Amino acid sequence: MPRARLWRATACANLERPPPPGLPLAGEVTVARFARLLQGAPVRAWVRIAAGAACRLALGRPGGKAAEVKELAAWLRLTLIPGVGGETQRQLLKVLGGPEAIFNAPSTALRGILGDGLIARLRSHDCSAEVEATLNWVEHPGNHILTLADAAYPQALLTAADPPVLLYAKGDIGLLNRPGFAIVGSRNATKQGEANAEAFAATLCAAGFVVVSGLAAGIDAAAHRGALAATGGGTTIAVIGTGIDRIYPARNEALAREIGAHGVIIGEFPLGTPPLPANFPRRNRLIAGLGLGCLVVEAARQSGSLITARLAAEAGREVFAIPGSIHSPQSKGCHALIKQGAKLVESAQDILEELGWGRGSAVPPAPTFDTAASRSAEDPILHALGHDPCDLDTLAARSGLPPETLLARLLPLELDGRIAPLPGGRYQRLG
Repeated sequence: MPRARLWRATACANLERPPPPGLPLAGEVTVARFARLLQGAPVRAWVRIAAGAACRLALGRPGGKAAEVKELAAWLRLTLIPGVGGETQRQLLKVLGGPEAIFNAPSTALRGILGDGLIARLRSHDCSAEVEATLNWVEHPGNHILTLADAAYPQALLTAADPPVLLYAKGDIGLLNRPGFAIVGSRNATKQGEANAEAFAATLCAAGFVVVSGLAAGIDAAAHRGALAATGGGTTIAVIGTGIDRIYPARNEALAREIGAHGVIIGEFPLGTPPLPANFPRRNRLIAGLGLGCLVVEAARQSGSLITARLAAEAGREVFAIPGSIHSPQSKGCHALIKQGAKLVESAQDILEELGWGRGSAVPPAPTFDTAASRSAEDPILHALGHDPCDLDTLAARSGLPPETLLARLLPLELDGRIAPLPGGRYQRLG
């Protein structure tokens, strides 16, 4: 079972004795992490205490598979109790130690944190079927469950708001502790917006970032595609708002399989959780927390992407936005962010320079796209169209051509990928 052992070199060092023979150590990353947490580095106090308690709980235990399964089952039970949210779970861990200690604690020890009703629920709630199903799920190759006590838990989330006590993951969990960058935007993206997301993602991956997004339609899906298609083999993290055994939206099923094979999918919701609206703002805080920065490609005024950007700023991450047409509804949110202090960017190089990424070395070139516009002189229809969305009547007035002639001219341009139709009978130039 893919569970990090809690008998670590750091914990054993506290007792000045070596770990039991035959028990593998987790390596420098694990030792450094637990030493940092226990010695009082500037991370949240409850993280330090919970990690220390988890180490102490494991001391003296042989750590075989049965013990690991029992411990993981206790973590799952803790997160499956209705009414006991993440903040309460972390408070229990802070005061009482590991989850098994929580369930074995007397009611007097729990009353400072839980009311009598929640104490009774903690004692009586039966989630054995869910726990068993999850333990069976995690036995399959590529499936993982990470807790706050695991070395593979994303370190970036420890400095963000409300880190989950437990994460479900499918794919390469090593990516969770590599430098990440979030790319988000509208589900109802324009073709140009999707092309921008793909291009930015590919360049950032080529520079060494792991692209983080939410597997939604539109900009999210385009960012994942661009990352996977990056030169040299890019990687991406998809953060979902459902149970990890569900794909939403269904149209992204093939993309999700590719991410599971070449990246990683993570979520905090139990298996079988449907796509409830309240889940997605919670998902957004993880997207914001996993990245060094957050880019909003396209967003309407009420877009959920603006929630992600706000959470990223609150977590101390850099926020970037791509400007667009003043007439486009999908640019209004980006323009609002720029007015509020987000950095306006026109290329991925702008982001890399702002972050000081790879300073002193060559910045990787942006991906180039072989378009008809680069192969020949500009078509007069494109010149009349300009770079803002335009309806047929306006285009007819600009070009001097009747609508029926224009429609005949627009179709080849659309098939050649030089323009895209928009809702309301409008057209937009690409590239």
